[in-house]
Amino acid sequence: MSVERAVIAIAAAAAVLAAPIAPAAAMVATPDAPADLARHVVMIVGSRGTSCTGAAIARSLVLTAAHCVQPGADYKLVAFDAARRPTLLDVATIARHPGFEMAALTGHRATADIALLKTAAPLPPGFVPAPLARDGAAVAPGDAFTVVGMGLSVRGDGRSGGTARAATLVATGRPGSLQLRLFDPQTRGETPGRGACTGDSGAPVFAAAAAGPEIVGVVSWSTGPKLAAGCGGLTGVTPLGRYRMWVVETVQKLGGRLAGP
Repeated sequence: MSVERAVIAIAAAAAVLAAPIAPAAAMVATPDAPADLARHVVMIVGSRGTSCTGAAIARSLVLTAAHCVQPGADYKLVAFDAARRPTLLDVATIARHPGFEMAALTGHRATADIALLKTAAPLPPGFVPAPLARDGAAVAPGDAFTVVGMGLSVRGDGRSGGTARAATLVATGRPGSLQLRLFDPQTRGETPGRGACTGDSGAPVFAAAAAGPEIVGVVSWSTGPKLAAGCGGLTGVTPLGRYRMWVVETVQKLGGRLAGP
């Protein structure tokens, strides 16, 4: 399947709003993301029918997860207008972190699940680059983060995707510089709650800062409640701290300029 046909199918499903569907709890968030966060995120689709989320970090550069843009497929970005009509944006270059290992990711182990996409032309004016956090500050259990993704709000229903949604999740377990595990503080991963779902891989994870939200990581995986398959349990995040220098150097090589001071 060509990437154009794949994106038409995905975007059309995401744009069907005529039949209301009660939001399931196992979703990246109940509400739509506020405009100041939604303007940072973009949808990524592949010729093999995959769908992910990315974050604009420069006028022509998008940060996402390495597993979202694997070799052997073509990828494009999707921008929706006010009427939910999709526009395809060409990807000129894909840079995956050399330390990424798919086997580690599928086992929910830490790996360098980070990639950058350079678009053939600057992103539309509606997209605003998001700043990256400058340091890998220590994270304690209970610390709050905001995940913004364009994935499904109802697992298995393609019509529920394609809209930027935001959820506030908190760190659990033993947070470290290699991996963060987040869950809905109301359900604590025991019953269906908010969390990343299909299409939210690569989504930016924001932390509050004095100048505004900053990206501290990207979504890598999710589970259902009690570690079952699915959504609404844990959301696995690859923190940027350990890989920030690679991102900065790669942005420079690709001719971009990061947002922020």
